[in-house]
Amino acid sequence: MDRVVDLDEAAAVLVERAVAWRSAGLEVGRVTWRDAEASWPQPLERDRGLVHDPDSLGVVISGPAEAELSVVLFRGGWADVDFAAGPDDAGCLPASAIASGAGFGARLDQWVARVFGVPGGVQGLSSGSRPT
Repeated sequence: MDRVVDLDEAAAVLVERAVAWRSAGLEVGRVTWRDAEASWPQPLERDRGLVHDPDSLGVVISGPAEAELSVVLFRGGWADVDFAAGPDDAGCLPASAIASGAGFGARLDQWVARVFGVPGGVQGLSSGSRPT
């Protein structure tokens, strides 16, 4: 797989945003890493130090009313993004052509806004409610 995105840079972007998300009442799970050199099935590691050649990182973000966003970014420049924002509002979000940590951050902002109903990612989120 081509190395389009520096996953360590992307993880740093994610960690920066997690502070604001937590302050806004969202729960941010620990980042998981997958090692391209690990034997199949490749385990997910929470300790970056155990991963020699990362090919993906993932995180789950949860919010009010059981809303959830799951993101797995691959070093090839795409992500698997699944969400549940309500009983009749769930699915996958487009996630290709991600070329940098900054680009990943911009996408994270869009996905968090989409799932949790918050413009710009976290501003205006009130505990226990999801703006409509």
